[in-house]
Amino acid sequence: MIVIVDYGLGNLRSVLNKFKKINVPAKISESLTDIEEASKLILPGVGHFAKGISKLKESGIDTALAKKVLTDKTPILGICLGMQLFLDHSEEGDVEGLKWIKGEVKKFNHKDSKFKVPHMGWNSVVKQKDNVLLNGHTNDSLFYFVHSYYVSCADQSEILGTTSYEFEFTSSIQKGNIYGTQFHPEKSHEDGLELIRNFAKI
Repeated sequence: MIVIVDYGLGNLRSVLNKFKKINVPAKISESLTDIEEASKLILPGVGHFAKGISKLKESGIDTALAKKVLTDKTPILGICLGMQLFLDHSEEGDVEGLKWIKGEVKKFNHKDSKFKVPHMGWNSVVKQKDNVLLNGHTNDSLFYFVHSYYVSCADQSEILGTTSYEFEFTSSIQKGNIYGTQFHPEKSHEDGLELIRNFAKI
């Protein structure tokens, strides 16, 4: 069973509906037992980084996830804030993350005023390496973004895809069984549905 982790932040129902659409069993849960028994995990997220990491720690979900992801090597997909939480540190609240991926979460600080913050709307993702998550997608595929902070990976080999918004930033990551997207596949129509289908096959 795929478990969509409920820690109080994220578009949980939208993600669940996508799995229903492709007839893949999934459920929303905050239960540590459900997390421990999951075949795959989704860590969604919309909101403030410091609040997100605090909620994970207060609930004990951070410890349960660490065992599943780092020890048991269960595949996990982080979406938007969920992906950002994988990193070492964020400027949003100046707090440490889960430290699964080396790097920083930084605030957009554009010199050109035509690039508004948050970055909101449709944009392409340029694949940096072949990976099952982006199978079937081309550099013309469009995904939906809404975020004010972006991921800066320390290890370039962990960058799966990049997106241009005045400059190139990391929009998808992969390290072993850990996957992440800055964009929202659950809001990205057919391209997003295909990505969710790809993750379900991992």
